[in-house]
Amino acid sequence: MWLFIISCDDFLTKEPFGSAAGTLMETPEGVEAILIGAYNSLNGSNHYRTDFGGAMANDWTYGSVASDDCYKGTSAGDQNDFNYIERYATLPTNLYMEVRWGDCYNGVARANQTLDFLWITQEGSNPIEANRATVIEAEAKFLRAWFHFKANRIFQKIPYIKTQSELGEILPEQVPNDSEGWDDIEADLQYAIDNLPESSPLGEPGRPTKYAAMAVKAHAHLYQNELDLAKPLLDNILNSGKYSLVDNYYDNYDQATENNKESIFEIQSATSQSSHTSNRFCNTVMPQAGPAGIGWGFYQPSQNLFDAFQVTSDGLPILNDNDRVHLATDMGIASDEEFNPTDHLLDPRVDWTIARRGVDYLGWGIMEGMTWIREQSNGGPFMTKKYSLHFKNKSLNVYGNGAQNGQNTRAYRLAHIILWRAEIAVEDGELDYARQLVNQIRNRTKRSDVVMGRVANTKFGPGIEIIVDWTKPAANYSIEPYPAGAEAFSTIENARKAVRLEQRLEFATEGMRFFDLRRWKIDNEVLNNYITEDIKFRSFLTGATYDPNKSYWPLPESQLDLQAGVLKQNPAYE
Repeated sequence: MWLFIISCDDFLTKEPFGSAAGTLMETPEGVEAILIGAYNSLNGSNHYRTDFGGAMANDWTYGSVASDDCYKGTSAGDQNDFNYIERYATLPTNLYMEVRWGDCYNGVARANQTLDFLWITQEGSNPIEANRATVIEAEAKFLRAWFHFKANRIFQKIPYIKTQSELGEILPEQVPNDSEGWDDIEADLQYAIDNLPESSPLGEPGRPTKYAAMAVKAHAHLYQNELDLAKPLLDNILNSGKYSLVDNYYDNYDQATENNKESIFEIQSATSQSSHTSNRFCNTVMPQAGPAGIGWGFYQPSQNLFDAFQVTSDGLPILNDNDRVHLATDMGIASDEEFNPTDHLLDPRVDWTIARRGVDYLGWGIMEGMTWIREQSNGGPFMTKKYSLHFKNKSLNVYGNGAQNGQNTRAYRLAHIILWRAEIAVEDGELDYARQLVNQIRNRTKRSDVVMGRVANTKFGPGIEIIVDWTKPAANYSIEPYPAGAEAFSTIENARKAVRLEQRLEFATEGMRFFDLRRWKIDNEVLNNYITEDIKFRSFLTGATYDPNKSYWPLPESQLDLQAGVLKQNPAYE
């Protein structure tokens, strides 16, 4: 296998450093190797800054921390460029913009290189078998669309870079960013839909199927509010019979149950004695102390997200923010000081999502509060669970470490398709159908395992024995489906809130929330209300304001300098 490494400055025109070129690549084996290099870009580059500014696999920086779901976490002075994103004050000179741009177009370059060498090989004396060649082209075009979509969701107007043979007389560095790239994204994805098989090519689960391409294209239509175009794609996936919800909610995050029956497209990670293909995310988000290992303490869920998991006595969500109470947390309370966790009824997904004081941390021990948090006054009292670590009792990272592990990223799964279809049903006035779709998700959670271990302690620290009853749930959990005639589905407005909240709870901390708020056109209201409430718990957002005119981030100044007169800055940042 060949590794392809490309610098941020050279992604449009220059051959990647370390790449094998010429006739060596003009073979079936060479083309397959180049394609693997393109897949490797799904996790971003290997430089540690791609964990933050790139955030390619999971969009945690831009989709979660820029929303009301999460804080940057760690200490106030760590990764200062990140602070500006969390405070909605990003400038074109922010290094994160350069890293995200570079990671996106590095991926584009690798996809285009695959196509170039594929077409050259097919004209030579040792062509690839025709059916496989068509699928390779479909895989490469899926990836090309994917990387442009990743650029689009951050920068909005982007240059869509194709191969030189497709561009004709215009050079890649001359392609302007005069559109969002939707037509080209959709065209590449449609080619993938038409030519990818129903099962993973070569039997390898990390490669996309036609249904994966449908999912991404449907997502692109949702971003454009083209619900009528997303609807048949989602229905095709639902009616395919290829996917079903897994029995346990956390099976979608457990490293032992990857590539399962719910997964539609999954970004693969692996470790060995000599190499790794991971996004280095584990060490970034692990607590700074505790038996699970020492991490950097980034990515801390917000008080607002924690509050969203409270339910009524009927096990139903509380749809309006103003009707929720602020749940008790140990903010500002030392681990060896007394604290009683909230006894409020909670959706059980809360403790598969948020690591909090007095609750088991995936078998690694009871989370003890402040001593596990790097700087609680800055990042709050919580840590994430979904991306942090494997269960202790499952030895899955034999060669991994805190920075690299073999945990995949589930990019698209059946739950996305179900809830997006529910979203469309609401807008079509099919409110009971939307309720039934939402209930598929809620019933799965009701059947799922809950976090176990009721802790008697109110204090933690050296010499204090932790008393746990492992036969009891860790908290007071309750979740029920919406009954027929439920008020939540009595009007389009109510149903819209119910579906949107279900998406937040199901996919919390998965890098979706900000983009959803923006496409629903409620980002201004939600995020400015969030700022107002959040400064009651911590001071970091004091003086911050969300400007909906800056709902996309600025193009990096370094790239504007390189392509002066070609690329144009978002007017909101001029």
